[in-house]
Amino acid sequence: MDFALTEEQTAIFDMARDFGQGQIAPHAHAWEKDGTIPRDLWPRVGELGFGGLYVSEEVGGSGLSRLDATLVFEALSMACPSVAAFLSIHNMCAKMIDTFGSDALKGRVLPDVVAMNTVLSYCLTEPGSGSDAAALKTRAERTNEGYRLNGSKAFISGGGYSDAYVVMARTSDDGAAGVSTLLVEDGTKGLSFGGLEDKMGWRSQPTAQVQFDNCDVSSANLVGEEGKGFKYAMVGLDGGRLNIAACSLGAAQTALNKTLAYMGERKAFGQAIDQFQGLQFRLADMEIELQAARIFLRQAAWKLDNKAPDATKFCAMAKKFVTETGSKVVDQCLQLHGGYGYLADYGIEKLVRDLRVHQILEGTNEIMRVIVARDMLKNR
Repeated sequence: MDFALTEEQTAIFDMARDFGQGQIAPHAHAWEKDGTIPRDLWPRVGELGFGGLYVSEEVGGSGLSRLDATLVFEALSMACPSVAAFLSIHNMCAKMIDTFGSDALKGRVLPDVVAMNTVLSYCLTEPGSGSDAAALKTRAERTNEGYRLNGSKAFISGGGYSDAYVVMARTSDDGAAGVSTLLVEDGTKGLSFGGLEDKMGWRSQPTAQVQFDNCDVSSANLVGEEGKGFKYAMVGLDGGRLNIAACSLGAAQTALNKTLAYMGERKAFGQAIDQFQGLQFRLADMEIELQAARIFLRQAAWKLDNKAPDATKFCAMAKKFVTETGSKVVDQCLQLHGGYGYLADYGIEKLVRDLRVHQILEGTNEIMRVIVARDMLKNR
């Protein structure tokens, strides 16, 4: 097996890293304080082809593999995991429309989505249905023109900020088979938003409830077929789990890089602290764990690209392992910075806060264990 990146993949990573360090990293602290990401960032991201990373080239996307995409998210999260994760959500939505949407829907919306003139949000979770997503209650009743939505979605990244929302709603009472996917555009009558959530991390991402009150949506905005929306949502989550793992990986790598530099400068008991063997062991452990996480993530992405029968299991395993490894590493980096790690100026405490949610979203890590265990039992 060849574990080396190709020249093209190296170029993709370098382009994303350079953009992140030049256009995102210098502003990440200020954007966190402001609680928003400037809208003019996204068209610049779109110019790089990052607004439709794995959207097909026929409709203007970049047509990259899922492995290629993990390189982009790893590189961008080295600048700010909150910004990189928001881009992942947009791409997950774009891929759902590209894969399952009608030709008319794709032709109408994807050009602006790919260019990131239209920013998308993913709306599955509700106040009363998180891990048990199939229990969602937001309803879409048939009308002469399309659908009338009533209900609400919770913890939506981009709520009140995005231009359109990919919404999973119930079109019948037939459990998971009764869920459909609709594209609801900003400004639609009956669409409203709750107040901004005050979060531990990901503070640059505006997050709010998305509410539907007799919200009428055209049948032209149905994504794919009625009753298959839950399947579409779950397919999208396999790749989303890889992306969020990549965001943990990149952020943890930045924390380790900062820690290596800091330990060479900080002196205690007459020498730089990187000369103490006990601390060297901690550095070595972090490097080993990050390299193991990186290989595991790329293996899972390879399986998804190649439609391996166990791809879902590996995406779940990688998401669980990499996000927990990332959080462990950034926490250790904060410890090695001592009191300075607790200060915002050093950038480590932000990474600790940002990465904590990665173990919750795109399916909690408890649900990742459920997916893995069920697969093991099924195939024993």
